Amino acid sequence: MSATDTAPHAQAEKIVIYTTAICPYCVAAKNFLKSKGESWTEVRIDLDPAQREKMMSLTRRTSVPQIFIRGTHVGGYDDMIALHRAGGLEPLLAG
Repeated sequence: MSATDTAPHAQAEKIVIYTTAICPYCVAAKNFLKSKGESWTEVRIDLDPAQREKMMSLTRRTSVPQIFIRGTHVGGYDDMIALHRAGGLEPLLAG
């Protein structure tokens, strides 16, 4: 999926992040979003195998974090930061 792909399940929530407990990039992504004044819904795939399968089906990726903003798959932490540096993250957050 790319930043233009959408996930219907994530559209109801502004930001959805698929994470695990021991993921430094998940922590970095949440800290970055927190610094922007954002909140999110966290889906812990290490606690729910069905959610892991759902994430993999939606993203075709197995790594975390996987971040959706307004239903748009942004990708992982590095993808989100690249989008921010390119000036594309803030408009997506603003809706």
